[in-house]
Parts: sequence; structure tokens; C-alpha cells
Amino acid sequence: AVVGADAKGACLGSADLASLRQHVADANIRIDATNAIAQHISCIAADAVSGMVCENTGMTQPGGNCYPTRRMAACLRDGEIILRYVSYALLAGDASVLDDRCLNGLKETYDALGVPIKNAVRAVEIMKAATVAIITDTNSGPSAFQGISGKGSDCQGIAAEAASYFDRVISSLS
Repeated sequence: AVVGADAKGACLGSADLASLRQHVADANIRIDATNAIAQHISCIAADAVSGMVCENTGMTQPGGNCYPTRRMAACLRDGEIILRYVSYALLAGDASVLDDRCLNGLKETYDALGVPIKNAVRAVEIMKAATVAIITDTNSGPSAFQGISGKGSDCQGIAAEAASYFDRVISSLS
């Protein structure tokens, strides 16, 4: 808006200012959503891995994919890494960082390590549901958006965008 007005040698008009206000409001919601993910990253990842393990009994027993504890720790680490890159993509409004830094070769790595892809996909699905619930303030825990720029229905668009990034992760694993 400023560059366009400057090129014309004109002052910013009301439409330009309205556009800038909307841009700032959208950026604030994007920042708030990213902050909410960052504040809950360990819990989201731990709940996702726990949920996946509960649905697949025997994973923590000898011979299971989450045994010994170092394998469980690797699952938690990977969940947090995926969440971190989803939050980067959400903040930027661009999936390229997710594609380049997180998804490139992820399936092949999991295949080489013998990680069951269906279990990894299930953990990502759980992280997606938890993240959307936090962003839209429909989770059962404390509000992530109390007193900041957006909450609840104001965040449906950004929640849908976050969900699309998780869908991208699921698609790359499938």
C-alpha cells in the first residue's frame, strides 16, 4: 500500500489503510495461533504419541516399535519437530519450509528405520485434532487465546490452514 501510494505520489487512502489494518489483524491471529502451538508443543506431541500407543497395544513391550524408551523418546522428538515446522509454515503462510525442512525424505527415513507408517500417520492425525482445538479454543483445557487478538470462530480460517499443513504431512507419509 505504501509503495503503491509512493509510486503514484499520493497519500494513503482509506482503502489502503483498511487493507493495512486487515493485514495487521490477520498477522496478529497468525502470531497468536503460532504462539498457542509453541506453548502446547510438548503436550500435543506427548498426547499424540500416547494416543497412538494406546490404540496399538504392545508397542511399549519388548519387540514393539516404542521399546526401549529411546524409541519412545524419538517418537516424541519427531512429533515436536513436525509441530515446530507446521507452526513455521503457519506463521509464514507458506508450506515451503515444511516441505523442504521436514517432509523431504521423511517417509523414506521412517521406512528405513522400520517405523510403521500407519502409526506415524495416526500420531499426526491426533496432533492435528489437538492443534485445531487449541487454535479454535474448543479444547477442554485452559484457553490459549484469552485476552488476545482472536479466539473461537475468529480463528476458523487459521485453524483450517493449520489442518491443511497436517494433511500435507499425512499425505507425504502415505
